[in-house]
Amino acid sequence: MWPYFPDLLATPVPRYTSFPTAAEFDGAIGPAAMEEALASVGVDQPVSVYLHIPYCAELCWYCGCNTGAANRTHRVQAYLQRLIEEIGQVAVALGGRGRVRRIAWGGGSPNALDPGDFDTVMAHLARAFRLDDPVVSVEVDPRGFAKPWADALRRNRVTRVSLGVQTFAPEIQAAIGRVQPHVMIEATVALLRAAGVTSLNFDLMYGLPGQNVRTLAATLDTATAMAPERLAVFGYAHVPHLIARQRRIDASALPDAVARFAQAEFAYQRLTRDGFAPVGFDHFAVPQDALAVAAASGTLRRNFQGFTEDQADVLIGLGASAISQFPAWLLQNEKNAGRYHLRIANGQFAVERGWARSAADQAIGRAIEQLLCQGRATVALLPGRGVVAERLARFVAAGLARWEGEALVIDRHGLPYARAIAAALDPYRATTPTRFSSAI
Repeated sequence: MWPYFPDLLATPVPRYTSFPTAAEFDGAIGPAAMEEALASVGVDQPVSVYLHIPYCAELCWYCGCNTGAANRTHRVQAYLQRLIEEIGQVAVALGGRGRVRRIAWGGGSPNALDPGDFDTVMAHLARAFRLDDPVVSVEVDPRGFAKPWADALRRNRVTRVSLGVQTFAPEIQAAIGRVQPHVMIEATVALLRAAGVTSLNFDLMYGLPGQNVRTLAATLDTATAMAPERLAVFGYAHVPHLIARQRRIDASALPDAVARFAQAEFAYQRLTRDGFAPVGFDHFAVPQDALAVAAASGTLRRNFQGFTEDQADVLIGLGASAISQFPAWLLQNEKNAGRYHLRIANGQFAVERGWARSAADQAIGRAIEQLLCQGRATVALLPGRGVVAERLARFVAAGLARWEGEALVIDRHGLPYARAIAAALDPYRATTPTRFSSAI
């Protein structure tokens, strides 16, 4: 059983897919920073590319992604034209440097596009960059997924897909605006497997309106019966003051903090019992999957796509709101599609804000990543170590973590507190706590 200390989970904390987090990004940083960052890429340096498609065929009420309805063909086509132009801009700045080993499509829902558009953009990527037999992954919404899209995935050698499922309970699907019958998911899985997808992830959620351990158990049973290689079981973050569409969700039906904790613990215990290897406390993979192998070998990383085995230090984000990550820079494109269009049309990079990472930022970022990925990090020599040790003392006193020399180690039953423990290292967390989600 996981020990429950509500006071240690009371403060909302970041998911730490970057450090510093996007909440700290500075609006004074703009296109010139992208020029400088791209110029720093080495000749044969591994590079990953992320493409953001800010459109969905249907909008879900719970979702906090930068996305809108794909109900105007000309708007989507105009966006894709700018995306292709941005690819060209980045390619010119790179000048043939870097080797692209990973291409990830997210959103929104990339399959809100026409399959032929996916082909077109992939072809532009192949012409613009030095592709080094990249692993290609795509986020998929089962609603609207059909054989033409599966064929496009096969043509472009997509081997990894993340499937938005959330829950199999029909009444909960209706409560969050994500109705997709069981048979629809099964049909999508069959198409993906036939198309050559060898690593399939299901995104699931706990803490949804009307959800309890029984309905979560049924969802886990149904999901594992379809044999995905990976499962992500996220806690729903209800922040209607930030995400207007969440106001359609009945907040009175949401599980309380104790029930959320019980659901998270149940998912962890059930999936690890059934043979899945834990990756952090809310991701799981079959032992032979690359993510589980990375977790076992101590090479697991964390970036804007979450936990990953990707070792690249350079991630180039393309599209509206996409974030690029370099050792010394974090750079985010314009979120607003109109302003994104204007920047690219005027021959500028679309960077609207970001952060220049100091040596101290980079050291703290590495320590936070190690805590979340390996469960241990050398933190005694970090900047502000006295304050850090003081913040960590309550987690150590509760038996959730311990000191081994200069290293902090999170105990196994301290896993659900990992993000809260990581936040103790974060000197920026004295501000804007309400912008983040529940610690579990």
